[in-house]
Amino acid sequence: MMLKKKTILFVLFFVVSVYGNEPVNTDILRIGTKKAEPFVIKNQNGWTGITIELWKEIADSLNVKYSFTEYNLSGLLNAVKNGEIDIAVAPLTITAEREKNFDFSHPYFITGLGIATRIKESNTILKVLDRFLSYDFLRIVFVLLGLLFLVGFITWIFERKKNKEHFGDGKTKGLGSSFWWAAVTMTTVGYGDKVPKTVGGRIIGLIWMFAGLIIISSFTAAIASALTVTQLESQIQGLNDLYNSRVGTVSASSSINYLNRKNIKNSDYVTVSEAIDALSNNEIDAVVYDSPILKYEIIKSGKTNQLKVLPVTLDPLYYGFAMPQNSKLREKLNRVLLYEIESPKWKKILQKYLGEID
Repeated sequence: MMLKKKTILFVLFFVVSVYGNEPVNTDILRIGTKKAEPFVIKNQNGWTGITIELWKEIADSLNVKYSFTEYNLSGLLNAVKNGEIDIAVAPLTITAEREKNFDFSHPYFITGLGIATRIKESNTILKVLDRFLSYDFLRIVFVLLGLLFLVGFITWIFERKKNKEHFGDGKTKGLGSSFWWAAVTMTTVGYGDKVPKTVGGRIIGLIWMFAGLIIISSFTAAIASALTVTQLESQIQGLNDLYNSRVGTVSASSSINYLNRKNIKNSDYVTVSEAIDALSNNEIDAVVYDSPILKYEIIKSGKTNQLKVLPVTLDPLYYGFAMPQNSKLREKLNRVLLYEIESPKWKKILQKYLGEID
């Protein structure tokens, strides 16, 4: 009797364990990702990019199988939060707000928020005139005139009594002649109509001739720089200019949180490429997003002569992998991750997509 009961219980346990629950395949990790070039790139051969190649190295080291599911940014974050995926493999910014909902790995890439804006080539008559009246140009002219007057005055001191024919006949005419002589000597024109005759005057003249060679070349370069008319300009130069501009960013991103904290009005787009298109079409004045992604998107769009990323960093960003809270994968992932980002192979991956790096 007891044997029959044990047999029945064993059979019931076996049936429940086999058929009572849906089988869970723990051998294949559910990986969520989203397109964010150059970190996550989707092409006809599948997924690639900086973050994807790093993950593949980690997966090989952990000896795990995986499958990718594509989301948009908000969908990816929700999938991690709700445990629909095991790991989010994408350039996700580590923030305190996100840490409340899921766990992050150690950061694998450090960058910052950047500003993309339009540039314009200016080459107008008004711009030429504006350059001639600019502070830089006028300062150069006044410094040059001051040097000419100083050298002319010293020469006149030596020549005014013993060389009245060229530098005498009153202070006004004498100083004017000295100024003229200093100018033609510096520019190596040397008409020969004014010539110092005293020892002191000729020493000044000799020094001034050699000095003039250096001065004229330096001033030519400085004036050319000050008068550069064809240049790339932007009405936005930094953070403060965003308050009076039409600003775009990507929905559910850390950049939109940053703009809201700074009380900067903004329009959100589903993807960064949509925001770049809006910027190019003059629908907005600037795009605030992760700097390397902005640069990559501008190069990809072929609009480097129209758009640029300013050399400013608004906020540091740390990219990491995201997992549901209390994930058992976190410790294993972190150990391998730290090893991989210190390897020469990681530097080669970065150079492959971003070019030479420090």
